[in-house]
This record gives sequence, structure tokens and C-alpha cells, in this order.
Amino acid sequence: MPRYQAVLFDFFGTLTRRVQRGSAHQTTADLLGCPADTLAAVLDRTFYERASGEHGSAEATLRWVCAQAGLYPSDTAVRAAVASRHRAVRADTRLRDDAVPALAALRGRGVRTGLISDCTHELPAFLPQLAVAPLLDVRVFSVQVGRCKPDPALYLDACRRLAVGPADCLYVGDGGSHELTGAQRAGMTAVRLAAPDLAGHLVFAADEGWEGPVVRTLSEVVELVDAVPAGC
Repeated sequence: MPRYQAVLFDFFGTLTRRVQRGSAHQTTADLLGCPADTLAAVLDRTFYERASGEHGSAEATLRWVCAQAGLYPSDTAVRAAVASRHRAVRADTRLRDDAVPALAALRGRGVRTGLISDCTHELPAFLPQLAVAPLLDVRVFSVQVGRCKPDPALYLDACRRLAVGPADCLYVGDGGSHELTGAQRAGMTAVRLAAPDLAGHLVFAADEGWEGPVVRTLSEVVELVDAVPAGC
């Protein structure tokens, strides 16, 4: 038996390259009649409320976001903007070159894999279309669980669904949402992905001053798993 029975990954900035809001978000703002910088500011300061699903569906959440900016668009405009935002977030998402090979290598070693993401409604909708989807045994989304990292509920939900204990799990993330210290508190081993491209990554509540293990590529995660003797 390998030392780690499962490896759990963050999504944005971990399985993907750095995320920055691209030009497609301008279309969403235009549909809502909102300046793009105003919309971005509201999205930034309300991320955790939205990612925990506090305001319901994607349409209901976007209506609430607009209200924070003093805007009350029509239902037609909101529906169009939800579809536009879905496309924009998808356009911002670029998998790392080694994401699929690393996941496949872990599964080839008998190690189970999973995803734990602080996210809004878009990721659960488009993840099934991505090449990593069939290589993930479990997917835990904050917007569906109703809580965000570092809440232990997300980590423990993944463990429950994988039928493994936290001590048997390795958690890999770029450090947003205090996810690394959260994984440690849940009883997992955590490692930070410090890929060179993450400069300028859109991140909230970063794990500053992380002193635990660090890797620079997802391929190194496989090497790290291989380096731990079985039965330890």
C-alpha cells in the first residue's frame, strides 16, 4: 500500500495555470449595464459569500451582486449575463500541461485523486468538459457544500467520499483561502504548489508565510508520493 492513499488538489492556480480576469468579462459587465471595474470590485469583495452559495442559484447570486452596485437589470439581462460569465470564467481556465499526466500517474499507482475548490457556480458546470474530469474520483465544490476553505467540512467530505482517513491524504494547493493550514488542521499532509506562473494569480486570503513542503510542478507531486515508503 502507498503511504498516501489519496491526493487532493485545489483547482484554480493548481490544476490550472494562474487565473486573471480576461477580456470576456467586459461582455458580462456590458450586459448588466455596469462598468467593468465596478463589477470586478464587487466580485472581489463578495467572493466568499458567493462561493459558499449564500445567495442561491447563479441568476439569484448575480442579481444580488448587481444590487451591491446599485443596479437592477432585467431578468433577460441577468440570464444573458450568467451565460456570459460562464463563458468568461471558462476562458480564464487553462489546465497546466502536467495536470493530466500527473493525475494519470497517481491513479496508475493506485492512489485515488480528488478536487476541493472554493468556486462559484461556473466550475461545477464546465468541469465535466475538461480533460482532468475523468481522472478525479471526487469533486468537492464550496458552492455546493455551503462552506469555503479552510473549513474542515470540505476536506472531511472528500475523505468520506473516498473512504480514506485524513492522515492518508496529501493535499496540494497554491495556498489561497488558507487552504494549506486548513488541510493540516483537518489532519492531512499539505504541500504548496509554487509554480513560476502564479505571479499575478487572482487569489484571496493566501496562506502567507507557509513553512511546509513546496513543489514547483505537479509532476513533482508524483515524485513526492513515490519518495514516501509504503507502510510509513
